[in-house]
Amino acid sequence: MKKLLTPLFSFCVALAVNAQSVPATGSPVLRADNIDEVVSALTLEEKVHLVIGCGMSMGSDSKFPGTAGRTYDIPRLGIPSAYLADGPHRLAMASKREFDSHTYHATEFPSSTTVAATFDPDAAYRVGQALGTEVKDYGMDVLLAPGVNLMRNVLCGRNHEYYAEDPVLVGKIAAAYINGIQSEGIGTCLKHFAVNNQETNRNNNDSRLTQRPLRELYLKCFEIAVKESQPWSIMTAYNKVNGKYTCEDRELTEDILRDEWGFKGLVMSDWNAGKDAVASIAAGNDMLQPGQERQYNAILEAVKNGALDEALLNLSVKRVLEFVVKSHTFAGYNYPNETDLKAHAQVDRQVGAEGIVLLDNKDALPMTASIRKVGLYGTTSYDMIPAGMGFGSTGFGYYTVSMVEGLRNAGYTVDKELLNRYKKHMADEQKRLFPHGRPPFSFTPLPRAEEFLPTAEELAAQVKANDIAVLTLGRVSGEGCDRRVEDFRLKENELALIKLVSEAYRAAGKKLVVILNICSPVETASWKALADATVCAFQPGQEVGNCITDVLMGKVNPSGKLPMTFAVKYGDAPSDANFPFDYEFRMPSFAMGTGMNFKSDKKEEKLKEPERNVDFTLYEEGIYVGYRYFDTFDKEVSYPFGHGLSYTTFEYAVEEAAIDGDRCRMKVSVKNVGKVAGREAVQLYVKAPKGSMDKPAKELKSFGKTHLLNPGESQTLTLEWDVMDMASFNEKNSSWELVKGEYQWMAAASSADVRCTTVQKVVKARKLKVHDAMRAQVPVAVHPALPL
Repeated sequence: MKKLLTPLFSFCVALAVNAQSVPATGSPVLRADNIDEVVSALTLEEKVHLVIGCGMSMGSDSKFPGTAGRTYDIPRLGIPSAYLADGPHRLAMASKREFDSHTYHATEFPSSTTVAATFDPDAAYRVGQALGTEVKDYGMDVLLAPGVNLMRNVLCGRNHEYYAEDPVLVGKIAAAYINGIQSEGIGTCLKHFAVNNQETNRNNNDSRLTQRPLRELYLKCFEIAVKESQPWSIMTAYNKVNGKYTCEDRELTEDILRDEWGFKGLVMSDWNAGKDAVASIAAGNDMLQPGQERQYNAILEAVKNGALDEALLNLSVKRVLEFVVKSHTFAGYNYPNETDLKAHAQVDRQVGAEGIVLLDNKDALPMTASIRKVGLYGTTSYDMIPAGMGFGSTGFGYYTVSMVEGLRNAGYTVDKELLNRYKKHMADEQKRLFPHGRPPFSFTPLPRAEEFLPTAEELAAQVKANDIAVLTLGRVSGEGCDRRVEDFRLKENELALIKLVSEAYRAAGKKLVVILNICSPVETASWKALADATVCAFQPGQEVGNCITDVLMGKVNPSGKLPMTFAVKYGDAPSDANFPFDYEFRMPSFAMGTGMNFKSDKKEEKLKEPERNVDFTLYEEGIYVGYRYFDTFDKEVSYPFGHGLSYTTFEYAVEEAAIDGDRCRMKVSVKNVGKVAGREAVQLYVKAPKGSMDKPAKELKSFGKTHLLNPGESQTLTLEWDVMDMASFNEKNSSWELVKGEYQWMAAASSADVRCTTVQKVVKARKLKVHDAMRAQVPVAVHPALPL
C-alpha cells in the first residue's frame, strides 16, 4: 500500500504547502450565504482540487490518523477541510498517535444487522446519536455510513454492514440512524449506491438486472432513507450496474437520485472507484475520493479542451462547498478530544440486547434461579465477535466482553476446568494459525480456532459439575471477499460437539442453549432439534457477553426479529445460483482490496472471457428475494423473516384500517397476555390483487414496536404508509402502477405468522411516470415467475 499511495500523498502535501495560510485581501471568505461568489473567485485549478480528495489519512502526520480522508482546503478563501471517518459500527480511527500519550478509544456498537433485528427505529436513532457524538467529540465532520444495500444473498461479505432483505426495513432503520447522527451536526454518507451485493471482484463486477427489481428492491432502500433523512452525502459503489460504473452513471445520480427523489446533497465516489474521472464529474458524482493525481490532470485538461463543461464542474464545486459549510470544522467547533465511553457502552448494551433473536425455546430460557453453574462450550464463547471486519470495523472494540465475563458479571460460575481446557486449546490454535504472530490489522476475516471434542470422561465430569450447557458458534465476514458456502454450513466438528453435549446433558435432565454469534445466517435445520433453546445474537458490539447474558437470565426479554430468512440449505434461495458461492477470490494487494483502481506496472493481460458471478452477476430471481420468494412459492424455511420469540405472549387486534387520500393507516392493538413484561414488533404486510404483473404473496409495508408492556397491558400502534407504496414498477412504460381491487392488509408477528387480516379496496387505478433509466443492456432472464 505504501508504494502505491506515495504519489497520492506527495501530491496532496505539495498542494497544502503551496496553499496560502490566511484569506487573501480582497477575496471573498466562504460563508453559507456566499457560495456562488466564492465559486466565481476560484481558479480553475482550485476548482479541480476541490472535487478531488486529499488521500487516506493513514500516516502519523495526519490530523486524524487512521481515518478515511478529508476534502481539500483553500485558506485564501476561508475554505477549510471537512474530515471524513469510516463507519458504520464505530468511528474508525487509530487509537494511538505518534508522540501522544492519550488513547483515542471508540465504541464498537452493534452491527447494522443487529440494529435492524430490533425492528425499532428509535434504537437505530440512539446508536446513530451516540456515534454522532463520538465523531463530533473527536473533531471530525462526517461518518461514511450507513450501508443500505439489500441482503440479496446470505454469503455477501458485507452483510453485517447492511440491514435486511426487505427494502422497507432497510430504509426506515437507516433513516433513523442517519437522523440520529445528523442530530449532532455530523454528516452521513449513505452507501454503496447501488446494487452492491457482493465483494467478489467488487471493483469490476457488473450487476445485471431488469428495472423492476432495481426499482422495487435495490433502489427502494436508498429512496426511503433519502426522503426520510436527507443525508449530507451519498457514496456511489465500486461495481457497475447494467454496464456502467455507478459513479459514471448520470441516470442514477441525476435522473433518479436528484430529479425523482429530490436529493440536495453531495455525491462522492467510493475510494478510487470507477475508471474515468471526467465521466464521473459529468455524471454528477461531485467528489472523487481519496483522490489521484491522474484524476486531477484528466479533469483539468478536459475543462481546458472543452471535453467537460466548466458549468458541470462549477455545480460539483458548489455542492462540495455546501457540504463543507455544514461541518463543525467550518464552524470552528472546539472539540474536547474525548467522549463519554461509559454512556455509549450502555447504548451498545441496550440496543445489542434488543437485537437478539430467540429462535427456539423448549422451556430452557430464561434460566431459572436454580441454575448457577454453567458449562461453556465452543471456541467463540472465549473469543466473541462484536462486529464484522473492514475499514468500518476491525472486528473488535477497545474491549470485548466474552461470555465468561458476561456470565460472571451476572453472578454465574463458569466451569473453571473447562475454561482452562479452552484456554490451552485457544493458545495452541493461535500458534497453529499464526506462527509468526497475529496480524495487527485485517479488513478480511482471519481464520478462527477450530473446535475440539471433549472425551467421554471429561464430558461426564462436566455434566455432573454444571447446571446447564451454553455453546456458542461464531461466524465473521469482512470487506474485500464474500463468504463461501462452507461458511454457511456447520463444520463436522461443530455438529459433533452440539450432538455430544446435547446427548450428555439431556441424559442428565439438563439443558443445552446454543448461541449464534454470527454475521449472517448459517445452516440450522439439521441440528436445531438438539438444542433446548437457540439464540441468534448476531454481533451486538463490544458488550456482547453482557448483552447475551442479559437475555439468557431474563433481565432483558428478547424482542428481536430476524431481518432475513434462514433457509434450510444453501441453494434454496433463487439468488444462490447467481452468486460466487464456491469461488475463492483473492485481492492482488491491500490497495486492490479497497477497490482502488490504480494503474499496474504489469503488462496488460490478454482479455479473457467474462466469468459469470465474478465479472458479471445476473439477478435472474427478479423481485423474488428472501421471504418474497419463500412465501410466494411455499418453500420450507428453517426460520422465516421477522421471526422472533419472547418469554411472554401477545395478542393482536385491528382497531382501525383505512385509506385516507394518499395515506394508508392501520391501528393494531397489542396486549401482553403472558406473565412477564415484554416488547413486540408488529409487521404490516400487504397482498395485492391480481393484475397484469405477478406479485409476491405478501410485502412488508410498515412496522412498529411497542414500549415495554407489563402483563395485561395494551398499546395501540398506528402503522402508516403511502398508497403508492403498494404499487409495482412497470418496465414497459417506466411507471409505478397501482391496480384497483381488494388489498389484504396483514398484521403479523413474522412473514409466516399472520395474526389479523383486513381487506381494503382501491377503487381507482393510479400511475406515476418516472425516468426510463438504467435499462439492462443485455437480456436478463427473470426466473422464477408466476403464471398470470
